[in-house]
Amino acid sequence: MVTETVLRLAGITKRFGPLVANDHISLTLARGEVLALLGENGAGKSTLMSILFGHYVADEGHIEVFGQPLPPGQPRAALAAGIGMVHQHFTLADNLTVLENVLLGSEPLWQPFSRRAAARERLLAVSRRFGLPISPDARVGTLSVGERQRVEILKALYRGARILILDEPTAVLTPQESEALFATLAQMVAEGLSILFISHKLGEVLRVSHRVAVLRQGRLVAEAPAAGTTQGQLAQWMVGHAVETTARQPARHVGDAVCVLEGVHTDGGRDALHGINLTLRAGEITAIAGVSGNGQAALAGLLCGVRSATQGRAELLGQPLRAQPSRLVAQGVARIPEDRHAVGVVGDLPVWENAVSERLGGRWFARAWFTGRWIKRRAARRHARHVVETYDVRGGGLDAPARALSGGNMQKLILGRALLHPDAYGPAPRLIVAHQPTWGLDIGAVTFVHRQLLAARDAGAAVLLISDDLDEAMQLGDRVAVMHAGQLTGALPAAQWTREAIGLAMAGAAP
Repeated sequence: MVTETVLRLAGITKRFGPLVANDHISLTLARGEVLALLGENGAGKSTLMSILFGHYVADEGHIEVFGQPLPPGQPRAALAAGIGMVHQHFTLADNLTVLENVLLGSEPLWQPFSRRAAARERLLAVSRRFGLPISPDARVGTLSVGERQRVEILKALYRGARILILDEPTAVLTPQESEALFATLAQMVAEGLSILFISHKLGEVLRVSHRVAVLRQGRLVAEAPAAGTTQGQLAQWMVGHAVETTARQPARHVGDAVCVLEGVHTDGGRDALHGINLTLRAGEITAIAGVSGNGQAALAGLLCGVRSATQGRAELLGQPLRAQPSRLVAQGVARIPEDRHAVGVVGDLPVWENAVSERLGGRWFARAWFTGRWIKRRAARRHARHVVETYDVRGGGLDAPARALSGGNMQKLILGRALLHPDAYGPAPRLIVAHQPTWGLDIGAVTFVHRQLLAARDAGAAVLLISDDLDEAMQLGDRVAVMHAGQLTGALPAAQWTREAIGLAMAGAAP
């Protein structure tokens, strides 16, 4: 048994004004161990990792690495101590080679020449040792997502990392790439590396880790061996109560086509559509699986009226689909955008204004007055209160700035704005475009979002679910299609897909 402690966090406390982000957290990590760190959004995981990596300084407590004190607030000291971090969003230069990316920042600026030959041999040796095959001369821009992640891991290992922090490492991988990553982790652990594994995917947490540690509201609330622990127990520790997962029932009444795309192309460079065909029907969820950046943003933008088709036929309710967002809202198109912070809300505006922002062009909350329009403030606030109460949006009331909301509450606000009609008995949405609706949310918020989408489907809406999470796509989708390089497979019943077939299609192979 491995018992050597390589990392010790003792009594770590961090405050941001009255908020206690980390409250006397103590953890240890052994050599050759995978420790999974779990928690809801806002539980304190990111703050704790930022303290460990030197980006923040703890108000109380200390850290030891291999028995030596770690100087606080010094990322260079963390790197020198053997701590490496692989972020969910890669930090690579596409126009440089693998070797050049690995060398960035590892040589002094005043060094008269680069020791590229020695660096190349060292990189290849690290690659062979840990089972991470890669060509040092390949341009990063030509690599798949899984290969880019491999480069990020190699960067850390090349610089001598003996403790590796992996933040949501499978979020953008195909199933086959995830399996390759798990094999790599096993090899790394066998070589004596220690890993802190952060993920929202409870199944893979139990598969990969030796121990799990759970944070809730800044406190360490549970530690347990992964063996013998269930996903239900993890979820309950994370949110503080039992969580009922959403069980999808097949669509009961699939109606007529709400939206039809035939041979549709768009502009947009790498994120463009190339001749896709898709039919969205009332009372059905159509899920689009795939790795981000393969045309999903173009598809969502087209259906929400912020992009135009350059070729092909695009129809909504039997009429040409026009790039007029306000008109599409009036026709019953509801959108849940991919980036809730940058696109979903205006952070500096209060909650009540965000709750009505997409309907200000209609008759409900604005009246014409000479050459301008005036907001019907009383009606707008009344509807905003209805949204907040119906969707249980918590975070300071109607006048609080939207940026003060947590990720889950911000998403509830966006859902309520999209799905609740200003008229008490107004029509339900005809088409819902849900782009990454649960990205970054904890399990409780994910369950809430899933139930709202299923309820909207059962009320007769056509739902387009675009998700990087393959489990989510297969769990909610009545039909599933896969997008790769701007092209779309046929939308088949979910039961006709296997994970392997979807993974191949995500990588560009024929389903």
